[in-house]
Amino acid sequence: MPVPILAAASAAEPESSPRVLVLGDSLSAAYNMPSSAGWVALLRERLDKDATVINAAISGDTTAGARARLAQVLDRHNPSLVIIALGGNDGLRGVSLDAFRENLNAMITAARQSGAEVLLAGVRLPSNYGTAFIERFLNVYEEVASARDVAFVPKLLAGVAEDPELMQADGIHPNQTAQPIILENIWQGLLPLLDSAGKNR
Repeated sequence: MPVPILAAASAAEPESSPRVLVLGDSLSAAYNMPSSAGWVALLRERLDKDATVINAAISGDTTAGARARLAQVLDRHNPSLVIIALGGNDGLRGVSLDAFRENLNAMITAARQSGAEVLLAGVRLPSNYGTAFIERFLNVYEEVASARDVAFVPKLLAGVAEDPELMQADGIHPNQTAQPIILENIWQGLLPLLDSAGKNR
């Protein structure tokens, strides 16, 4: 069973700096590469002492699994910003879109009730799932983000999933070269939240 990757930036950071929690699956857990090469580690490097970055991503996790453990994670880390980058495993396992939607909403509610801002990142399914279903799946993210008025990155793997040279042999997981691109995708949605927290970068 994969072990959660829980890492934080230097303890020397001021108490007032934002605490960014990444709730994700293998796409955020640096699957099949050094943890220091993943996009979350790159985010930690970019923010340096301006924020604490906690990677609570677990390979293979679903929205239901993350929802079940979220209260404990929020209590442990007390984040000011939560990035929800989940859903790929829901699609791969045939979880209903209604259950998928309900889990995203529940996680957003829990994060907000803890006092955190939320950034939702959409995950595209492999092309063999068919264009119609893929679009319905992606639309759930858009509907939830709009209805709940949360920051939104439509496709975590934009500019990556379309390029075989940026994907691992399984065609599902991005490789190490893709990680800076994923970081830039997340950064577009995260920066306004950091700005509102007084972190103008």
